[in-house]
Amino acid sequence: MTRGHVLFCVCMIGASALAGEKKFRIREPEISENERKHWAFRPLTRPQIPTTKAPSGINNPIDRFILARLEKANLRPLPTANRPTLIRRLTFDLLGLPPTIKQVQRFVQDSSPSAYAKLVDRLLVNPAYGERWAQHWLDLARFAETDGFEHDHVRKEAWRYRDWVIEALNRDLPYDEFVRLQIAGDLLKPDQNKTHVATGFLMSGPDMPDINLVEERRHVLLNEMASNVGSVFLGLTLECAQCHDHKYDPLSQGDFYRFRAFFSDVLPNLKRFKQHPMTVRATSKPTTSRFVIRGDFRRPGPVVKAAFPRIVAQKPVISTEPRKALAFWLTKSDHPLTARVMANRLWLHHFGKPLAGMPSDFGILSDEPTHPQLLDWLATELVRNDWSLKRIHRLMVTSQAYQRASRSGLNRAIWDRLMKADPNNLLLGRMNRRRLDGESIRDAMLSCANLTSFKRGGAGARPPLPKKLVEALLKNQWNVSPNREDHYRRSIYVFARRNLRYPIFEAFDRPDGNASCAKRSKSTTAPQALILLNSQFSQRIAQTVAADVRRQSDKPKKQIRLCYQRLLARSPREIELKIGLGFLKVHQKSFKSNRSHDQLQLSVLSDYCLALLNLNEFTHID
Repeated sequence: MTRGHVLFCVCMIGASALAGEKKFRIREPEISENERKHWAFRPLTRPQIPTTKAPSGINNPIDRFILARLEKANLRPLPTANRPTLIRRLTFDLLGLPPTIKQVQRFVQDSSPSAYAKLVDRLLVNPAYGERWAQHWLDLARFAETDGFEHDHVRKEAWRYRDWVIEALNRDLPYDEFVRLQIAGDLLKPDQNKTHVATGFLMSGPDMPDINLVEERRHVLLNEMASNVGSVFLGLTLECAQCHDHKYDPLSQGDFYRFRAFFSDVLPNLKRFKQHPMTVRATSKPTTSRFVIRGDFRRPGPVVKAAFPRIVAQKPVISTEPRKALAFWLTKSDHPLTARVMANRLWLHHFGKPLAGMPSDFGILSDEPTHPQLLDWLATELVRNDWSLKRIHRLMVTSQAYQRASRSGLNRAIWDRLMKADPNNLLLGRMNRRRLDGESIRDAMLSCANLTSFKRGGAGARPPLPKKLVEALLKNQWNVSPNREDHYRRSIYVFARRNLRYPIFEAFDRPDGNASCAKRSKSTTAPQALILLNSQFSQRIAQTVAADVRRQSDKPKKQIRLCYQRLLARSPREIELKIGLGFLKVHQKSFKSNRSHDQLQLSVLSDYCLALLNLNEFTHID
């Protein structure tokens, strides 16, 4: 029996739900032994740490797994990156911010063996950590502060979910509890208001309150909710089974609608023209869940009860609170998917590439893990460490693999061999060079100019937009925040509108929030250069840095060194110093002579700062 011919139905257009229940039969293909042997569905076991020829001083198990593969391929890894590169890499990874001049100097001058470990610990307790890593999660949650679609109405309370995620990550809420509260916080702790906010994960997707049929709206919202839970926590593309059995994975249409039934109590009182609440309340009563013929909400089929996908569970759910049962099932210590999926996501954001090819799709067509034993070891380590995300962060960033250089430097022979044998760096003999996302680029620019407001929490801020863009908007779509300090808040607090992304975010590939985003694209386009070079924001940053530098020194060499330290977290090399001096000299002659000496000097230095802001080195981390 083929997967495309397993649903047999007899129907009449316009048949009642009762008639549908009597006449339709759900038939599903049996799951084959080969499908059960797929790497992602195998039981989660703890692999043995391999032995290597490397010195015994390598204590991080991650390095043992990676070196074993490199040795098998007869390859050597690049050595550790230099101190300025390491602190810049680590600070952007954990905080989404560049290190300050003092932080770089402190780290470079600390010769103790524990200098790097101490730096990691300082960064992990910094409140900016939660703000950085919350953005990764909000991408998955399809978070925005508006509904989307034509009217894109504002959701006045949506920001509370964003703040909950930030706070939970900063206090290192165990990941299993982090998951449970977002699925069923209202059922687990009904007397605590904050746990209701956590269920904003379920409600964060786009919605069209003015849709003609409430039943259609409910159908779309429940489908989207179930699909997102499946992809984010299980790494399964359940949405592909909404109207037919999955073409490739062992997921039937019946699996999808039984899984959707877990959320039958989430949308009890939908009304046209009225937004749904941003949280879920335990007082809601479940509604009857039905199989939907060909995914058409007008063709209800048999009643279905909540059940887990058959490929990862054998027993049906027997519970008066199905969502609560789902929350605990997802976080079982031996669950084959939950910990694997999260360990893979953490690796992606630290190393630039996941261990398993598609972070939200562990299905049959997904790429096999490059290091399957390492992935399983990390997943079991997450569970064994009480689901602490910060411990896994620390484990990953203190590995030699993370600290390796990303460029050839003085190790050309090693570099050439690695590039020839492993051009895609699948064996991790070097670090991947990565471009910053739009939020980090904006935050870095504000930080370099000492303009950042560290005001935390609350409704999204709305900095000024370019005049031409404002003229194209509907009335009141972007009312600029009256408090000027809000214009310089960190990017995670910038108002998230689905139909209008803040320009620098849109240029640098921020998702629109209409669907879960597991891995952002990294494009190279003309608007990116235009924004960094010509926007009022970039000009303001360059002018502010130039004015600060000029107040510190009026000597060109000193000014160039200060600019490099402020913008690139390092001192310039001799050739860069020479080029900088030439830039200042030639550029000064190109300006009109009717300016005062101070104006002329400031304009020239501002243009030099703008040039540094447009270097690849500013927008990338090595």
